[in-house]
Amino acid sequence: MQSYTLTIDKFLDHAAKWWGRREVVWAQAGGAKGRIGYAALRERSNRLSGAMQKLGLMHGDRVGTLGWNTQHHLETYYATMGAGLICHTLNPRYTAEHLAAIINEAKDRALAVASNLLPLLTSLLPLCPSVEHVILMDGDLSGDFSVAKYAATWWLHDVLLNHYGAEIRWGDFDENMPAGLCYTSGTTGAPKGVLYTHRSNYLHTLRILQADAIALTGQDVVLAAVPMFHANGWGLPFAAPAVGAKLVLPGRHADGASMAMLMREEEVTVAAGVHTLWLGVIDHLDAVGGELPHLKRILIGGSKCPDTLIRRMENRLGVQVQTSWGMTELSPTGTIALPGVPSSDIQHSGRPVLGIDLRLTTADGTALSQQRGVVGHLKVKGASVIDRYYQTDISVLDDEGYFATGDLASLDEEGNLTIHGRSKDLIKSGGEWINPSEIEDIIGQHPAVGLVAVIGRPDVKWGERPVLVVEPRTGQTIDPNDLLADLKGKVADWWIPDAVEQVSAMPLAATGKIDKQQLRAKFAAADGNG
Repeated sequence: MQSYTLTIDKFLDHAAKWWGRREVVWAQAGGAKGRIGYAALRERSNRLSGAMQKLGLMHGDRVGTLGWNTQHHLETYYATMGAGLICHTLNPRYTAEHLAAIINEAKDRALAVASNLLPLLTSLLPLCPSVEHVILMDGDLSGDFSVAKYAATWWLHDVLLNHYGAEIRWGDFDENMPAGLCYTSGTTGAPKGVLYTHRSNYLHTLRILQADAIALTGQDVVLAAVPMFHANGWGLPFAAPAVGAKLVLPGRHADGASMAMLMREEEVTVAAGVHTLWLGVIDHLDAVGGELPHLKRILIGGSKCPDTLIRRMENRLGVQVQTSWGMTELSPTGTIALPGVPSSDIQHSGRPVLGIDLRLTTADGTALSQQRGVVGHLKVKGASVIDRYYQTDISVLDDEGYFATGDLASLDEEGNLTIHGRSKDLIKSGGEWINPSEIEDIIGQHPAVGLVAVIGRPDVKWGERPVLVVEPRTGQTIDPNDLLADLKGKVADWWIPDAVEQVSAMPLAATGKIDKQQLRAKFAAADGNG
């Protein structure tokens, strides 16, 4: 058989040849700002690869990207990866100091940056001595902005492309070459780098395209509301061109009004993003009216979605909600609910498809003799699962090649996965464990609650005690006593939180997950009264 290297550039090559006029659309504030066919996108991306080579960037060099879901960011994805460079997606919601630590560890030689992130860049760049080139992905350097004080050479994306662009041969390297670098979100600890290879991302794309997974086709219009700086946007920038689906990129604006307008105007059929985003869309539609007539499916992941919000999405929008579970370390998809099958009354995150395996263990890593109907520590194995973190020589796998996810989980008789919370989030009170996830599931069903989180607060007598933090739904008022009363008889009395804190807006990490580190910093001051 032929030797056919599994490199990412082949997705865009395929789209350009067979779906050349199918569009990639990127938006600003809910309205389309630019459109381009896959053939033209491939031509620009390839020539941008040539321009990057003329800057002296070579195989294995890291190019950081600091931007949103836009055409120029997508061109940079394929330009870097196709040329054998490593696309290091950076989270623009981190502080300059936080970003500098990541950039310096990766030794990024170039940064591609969105123009509206220039204020962040001006604080960041002096902290990053390895950066030799800055590529402004959109806009210009008009006004009184001066680049003279920076050691790096500055380029405008289109100027670099037009003046130095040159066709090159893509994929002229081994499929096990690194393709992308992404750092974990850091919601439970310091971010760690995950280095993806071409082969791992190629196989991940084939996995999520299976009929029992995301199941995209060339007839779909896909809204990728997942940030491209997080785990390759759940793989959608690869999956959409792989099948010739129209790809809609929302830019920076992910508020409910912008998202609803964009989905309506572009006739989106499949949309993907964290559940907090869809809460904004539904609240907007409830306030102003209107429908999304072409939308068929919403894919959600990141953190567990309250059942009440799933019902709101299904009933208000007339769509199927596909729940999923994954991690940056998994590239990121692990399990997903079956498409075309209504969600059950008991929420789960679906089943693994071919290419990934799950195992439940004890806390010390011993496989449970019974794998169904019990809660255990979740481990995972597969061709797009991490072996070791970036810049470390220590494997994170057990003797049989399984990666410990840090999640507590169970599998039902059909093989559907339910996440019962992060093991690090468990609260130890009086020597016994309290699982915040179980409390969050109950409180999340209250009609006045929008978002909910439970954190541990240090306690002199008990070690830790739970604190309930809630964000009310728009226009709703919450009585803390009502919430605590809802827990009576559903959890042990000693699990019931000692305090209820209300916030106008729940702090969110860059991926849309609730940021429990921020909540602990604000509400988990030690209680000296015990």
